[in-house]
Amino acid sequence: MKVVNLNEPNSIYVQEVPAVTRKNAGEILIKVKALGICGSDIGAYKGTNPLVSYPRVIGHEIGGEVMEVAENDRDIKVGDKVIIEPYIPCNTCYPCSLGRTNCCVDLKVLGVHVDGGMTEYFTHPLELVSKVPADMEWKHVAMIEPLTIALHSIHRPKVKAGEHVLIIGAGPIGLLAAQVANVYGAVPIVMDLVEERLDLAKALGVKHTINISREDAVQTISAITNGRMAEVVIEASGAKAAIQGAIEYVSFAGRIALVGWPNTEIPLPTAMITKKELDIVGSRTSAGEFAEATELIYNKKINVDALISQVVTLDEVPSAVQQIAKHPDQFMKVVAVL
Repeated sequence: MKVVNLNEPNSIYVQEVPAVTRKNAGEILIKVKALGICGSDIGAYKGTNPLVSYPRVIGHEIGGEVMEVAENDRDIKVGDKVIIEPYIPCNTCYPCSLGRTNCCVDLKVLGVHVDGGMTEYFTHPLELVSKVPADMEWKHVAMIEPLTIALHSIHRPKVKAGEHVLIIGAGPIGLLAAQVANVYGAVPIVMDLVEERLDLAKALGVKHTINISREDAVQTISAITNGRMAEVVIEASGAKAAIQGAIEYVSFAGRIALVGWPNTEIPLPTAMITKKELDIVGSRTSAGEFAEATELIYNKKINVDALISQVVTLDEVPSAVQQIAKHPDQFMKVVAVL
């Protein structure tokens, strides 16, 4: 079977390897039909993700058709369309005991800590596989996992209807989070440096956008919120200035969710955090959000087609990764359909 392999940073290619087989009854074998290329895959390719070891088969946004499965009580059978949850927890540590398996102390993420799913066939723990509707388009299946990240960023600060939600970063996660905010009855405000991405946000139903290179963010947010500032800020860029700016942009008694991963540790004005009595939460991957993400996409409550820049084949994935790494602003989301 074919796999997309990273032998080392900047060395990506399709390789033939022996076909994978199920090791035990707790695993499921799928024929991979849908793949998403994530920013973490680009980081792995560039060698900027310190968590990745090499050689590594990349990919964690994976959907496919069930080829082999033991009898089970989850109504998953051969021929079903499924999406995999790519975060493998230990199920014994303190976070796992709380159901927060996404922050397991020994979490294994596909394509990062262990080999991922950019391959023709893939095995995975049955407990981390979920069915999707039989008539769901494969390119939409590839967008389920990214939407779970956006959902988690909305759930962690407990966004409520009517609240202003400032989303910093109009990449795929930021624009998905903005759409979720709209679905939840909140008022998204999207901030970015790239006007084309802000135009896309508007096309997706976001009423308020801010180009930080042209506008005074504090003044604009104050005007939109009648002086209150944003009750919730979702920082999805990882940029130092954006993370520090979140303290200014949020209201007194507001909440901040940190989604973007900065390259270095960022100092924060702790006196202002205390003065405003802010709730600041991390938001890492997702936990228990795959069913909601599937429903939102399938019932067209979230527009993922507008975010798909290109659909490629498995053989074209290495070239796509290289192009995204060279020209990141030219792509929103690239998916592969096998």
